[in-house]
Amino acid sequence: MKKTALIIIALAVMIAFEGMVLLVSGQEKAKPEGAPKEAAALTIARAVVGTGVDKSEPVGAAETFPATTEKVTCFIEATNIPKDMDISFVWTHGGKELLKTTLPLKAGPRWRTYAEKNLRGMKGDWKVEIKDAEGKVLKEVTFKVE
Repeated sequence: MKKTALIIIALAVMIAFEGMVLLVSGQEKAKPEGAPKEAAALTIARAVVGTGVDKSEPVGAAETFPATTEKVTCFIEATNIPKDMDISFVWTHGGKELLKTTLPLKAGPRWRTYAEKNLRGMKGDWKVEIKDAEGKVLKEVTFKVE
């Protein structure tokens, strides 16, 4: 009986010790106070050109539009916005910049916005560049008017 009790106690001590080793090895080291947190970068999660926006979502999204289309909308969804900032929608046709629209993005996990362009019957290849305040291209969308 004493031998059995000693074996049970020895097993309990080994299990407890192994559990502590596992517990200690699985702990994450604390970051020093004042250490900068890794922030996720601003991302343009979606960028599409369509014929409008309804209930905060793009409608009529396409890569080609008929020449009878009067106006198109470039819709974006930005994520991981670290601070309030401005972005620009730069519209080009045939390599020539025709319009630059600057709009705000508010700090937070997600923000949707859009800019519109009257096409004035201009056929050909179009491009919309979404740029940050420093002019860095965050996303590019191309479309054609036929």
